[in-house]
Amino acid sequence: MNPVNTKVCVVGIWHLGAVTSACLAELGYSVVGVESNPEKAKKLNEGVAPLFEPGLSELMRKNLGQGRLLYTSDLPAAVKQAQFVFLAFDTPVNDDDEVELLEVYKAALDISEWLAEDATVIVSSQVPVGTCEHIASAIRDFDSRRNVHIGCVPENLRLGKAIECFLKPAMIVIGADDEATLDRLQQFYSVLPAPKLLMNLRTAEMTKHALNAFLATSVSFIGELANLCDEVGADAVQVAAALRHDERIGPHARIEPGGLGFAGATLARDVKVLRHLGETCGCEPLLFDAVWYVNERQKGLVARKLKKIFGDVSGLRLGVLGLTYKAGTSTLRRSVALEVIRDLVGQGAAVKAFDPKADLAELPPLAGLELCPDAYSAANDSDALILLTDWPEFRSLDFVRIRSLMRRPVLIDTKNMLPYSQLVGLGFDYAGVGRGHLAKTVPILATKALARAAVATARKAQH
Repeated sequence: MNPVNTKVCVVGIWHLGAVTSACLAELGYSVVGVESNPEKAKKLNEGVAPLFEPGLSELMRKNLGQGRLLYTSDLPAAVKQAQFVFLAFDTPVNDDDEVELLEVYKAALDISEWLAEDATVIVSSQVPVGTCEHIASAIRDFDSRRNVHIGCVPENLRLGKAIECFLKPAMIVIGADDEATLDRLQQFYSVLPAPKLLMNLRTAEMTKHALNAFLATSVSFIGELANLCDEVGADAVQVAAALRHDERIGPHARIEPGGLGFAGATLARDVKVLRHLGETCGCEPLLFDAVWYVNERQKGLVARKLKKIFGDVSGLRLGVLGLTYKAGTSTLRRSVALEVIRDLVGQGAAVKAFDPKADLAELPPLAGLELCPDAYSAANDSDALILLTDWPEFRSLDFVRIRSLMRRPVLIDTKNMLPYSQLVGLGFDYAGVGRGHLAKTVPILATKALARAAVATARKAQH
């Protein structure tokens, strides 16, 4: 398949759609992205990405300038000419982390009227298992004579590393329920030198659930272990390093002590889907229930540490570094940092916060939160400074100055990214996650009597 002669339409332009359209154009395809809002489409054509993603605006401008990329609000014109039509919405979730598919289904109905006879629809949005079949049915309902070619190629993007993930994937999952569509999709993705894993639609959808649920399980596992390490004075970072040396776990395992559980919507969405599937099918999802429960409890980690230090959260003046749910993005959608701040404010603390990239237009109303222009303003007159997002620039802050600005030099580093020894040397009361810094006593699991009995038995065996 020659990319130069292949026309692609990408419907839904936010993070997934913007990255997909720009990267497909970079691979040589002729791409039109559909953004229903004309003003937003105009901004996109000026090379302004809808959110901060490293390298995205530059990649858009490059391919817009070379004529391989265009954005429009004219859906019919874009769909009519396309051989491949992507549904690339960042599937929203509600406050209970349940998937809302209205936008995806509406788009499927909207494109039905304009699809070329031999066009292939590719669903890359993150959707529950069985969704692609419903989309195919919706398109067939519009025209029962149509032979619908529909594939599921689940997105594999990570905020902050999305372009690299798209252009250098570890694998490409390709799902379809007929050999012709599988073959066509395999040809389409032949421009990317990665293993192509071919399967049916439901298996492709379930593979995405499984990947995210496994990552979520790893996050909950290391979070639970880190909590125990904090209590007994062990170092979870060193424990995790040892685990990675075991070939059954591996060097890239998602076991990084530090953090407040999995955030954003991606992992939570898939754990919630699998829990719902288990309940619906009569398979009690005990593991996924536990993963969910541990993650929810981890959000209270900062409050628990503050209570261990101060006795109470009420009345504290707290500075916060970071609002986005991870570094490398501007989005505040489903940010656990905001959940932590909401919890602290609800317990009577006053919070000042700074983030270098956060899109404040996405910030929900939150009484008790004051936004600051820099990290030093957030630290000023605070009882504790709490690092919630691992922006690299926080490593180079002037901590001597920060120490002088604070009422009390308490620093809670939920990402374990700051140099412990150096900060302690500057006079900070430093608390990481899973580092054992706040441990007071180690629980004795064996009584002295049992220990004496074991020693006596060993001596008797020697004689």
